[in-house]
Amino acid sequence: MATTAQTLTTKRAAGHLGRRNRKENVAGKAARQRQRILAVFLPITAVLYISAEALDSRGTDQVVTSTAVALKLLPIAAAHSSQLYLSGSLSVLALGGLAVSYAAIAALVTGRGWVIATIAALLGGVGAFAGAMLNVIGGISLAAAASAHMAPGAAARFLVTSFGSVPSQVVEYVYFASEYAAPVVMGVALWRSRAVPRWLAVLFTAGLEVAESMGAIGPKVVLFMLPFAVAMILLAARIWRAAARRTPMTGTTPAPAATTSPDTAAAALPATSGS
Repeated sequence: MATTAQTLTTKRAAGHLGRRNRKENVAGKAARQRQRILAVFLPITAVLYISAEALDSRGTDQVVTSTAVALKLLPIAAAHSSQLYLSGSLSVLALGGLAVSYAAIAALVTGRGWVIATIAALLGGVGAFAGAMLNVIGGISLAAAASAHMAPGAAARFLVTSFGSVPSQVVEYVYFASEYAAPVVMGVALWRSRAVPRWLAVLFTAGLEVAESMGAIGPKVVLFMLPFAVAMILLAARIWRAAARRTPMTGTTPAPAATTSPDTAAAALPATSGS
């Protein structure tokens, strides 16, 4: 009876361990797939970012601080309104992808520097969100005002009011503060963690800083943003390989430790005492 009970207990324990291992296998597979999806965002973000900057009309990347600036920008925007709509939309998508990319890069840093990487991901996400709002207020609103067939004076006053509003000013300050701080903080985290070669950490930081500082200079902006694209592709490959290196759980269960039943112990006691 004791042996039968012990066998049943062992089988129950093995079944419990098997179910737990299966759940861990599913969870590990899901984590790997999610990490690979995040890796894909990096090259897509680079393509969107470069396309948006290349399509941006020359001279339209100015902050409208006065009616004179608005009257100067409106004729340019009226001649390239469709281009401005497209570049503005691509900019919003690129900034959304950049926020996800920061989170994906931070996932590479699991040891030393993980706190710094988390701060960088937070700064990058906030900055990208603010940048998307600023692009709507800026480029898309400029295209809308130029194509609305309204008097130039009224369109200029609309743009000055939009750019001069308190929410617009707050978004602008947050964007410009975080967009330059986040790449440096993430570069420091990558450098300290050694999760990637240190030259790649420098390439990412310098490439993104240059990409964010580029103005509307036409298609030749692609040449200046190539280091950023290369860094994003290499980091995406690192994230993809890190997902593949996750050790899957096996379905095997360790053999239970041998136990001694009470009957066996009682039978062995007289023999021990008589020797």
